Amino acid sequence: MSAGIIVLIVVLVLLFVLTLAKSIVVIRQAQKGLIERFGRYKETLEPGLRFIIPYIDKLAARVDMRETVLDVEPQAVITEDNVGVMVDAVVYYYVTDAKAVRYEVANFNIAVSKLAQTNLRNLVGDMTLDETLASRERINSSLRNTLDEATDKWGVKVTRVEVKAIEPPKDITDAMSKQMKAEREKRATILEAEAYKQKQILMAEGDKQNAILVAEGSRQSTILRAEGEAKAIENVSTAAEKYFVGNAQLLKQLEVTQASLQNNSKLVVSDQSKLINVLGLGEAFIPPRTPEKRKSE
Repeated sequence: MSAGIIVLIVVLVLLFVLTLAKSIVVIRQAQKGLIERFGRYKETLEPGLRFIIPYIDKLAARVDMRETVLDVEPQAVITEDNVGVMVDAVVYYYVTDAKAVRYEVANFNIAVSKLAQTNLRNLVGDMTLDETLASRERINSSLRNTLDEATDKWGVKVTRVEVKAIEPPKDITDAMSKQMKAEREKRATILEAEAYKQKQILMAEGDKQNAILVAEGSRQSTILRAEGEAKAIENVSTAAEKYFVGNAQLLKQLEVTQASLQNNSKLVVSDQSKLINVLGLGEAFIPPRTPEKRKSE
């Protein structure tokens, strides 16, 4: 075999290997491949091992189908009350149509970034500084809806937009810091006054409850003491009525008699009185004569 034939065989083998290599395409997971034939879109390849016609078909692009973060370049924006602020945002999106994102827009990242900057200027320009600082959620939602609607024809879904920073000028920041400090001191003073007020109220309530309890205890003690005395009097009265009614009357008569005799007074005692027996005058007592007895004598 001549050297020319050997060289031809080697060239043919190399050409075959090169052709085979060009016909094999590997599409990775979360990607899609766009095939062009003579510069015109032919088909979209799914992930895996794929074969194309070499030298006729070409893998034009690999499109990442995962969610992607796009950092929007910070920009200066004038608010409605003429305050300049620096606004920085990020956009989260993913591709829904690989063909559209390749052929409907020349450079998707630049297009979305400029679109986000334009809409941020419009949104922040219609708000005051205080509204801008307090309305991030509103800005995020409005910007997301606008971008999602604009990028729909590009085969992209905008999932969310986040405003990372809104930075006012330094003098405005210093003034806001002083205002916030004064507001915090005001709230602290109010809370301290409220705490002192509550403390005084609780102490007064405690004193009131204590006085009520002391008065209630004294009242209950007085009632119980009175009830005890009444019960004792009732018991004494019952015992006197049951056992000492007669003796008590006789004792009272003796006391009156003793007082009369001490004064050398004359005492007239009825013959029916029990004092006759008590004083031992039963035998010595001579009853007075009645008119009938005088006539008989």
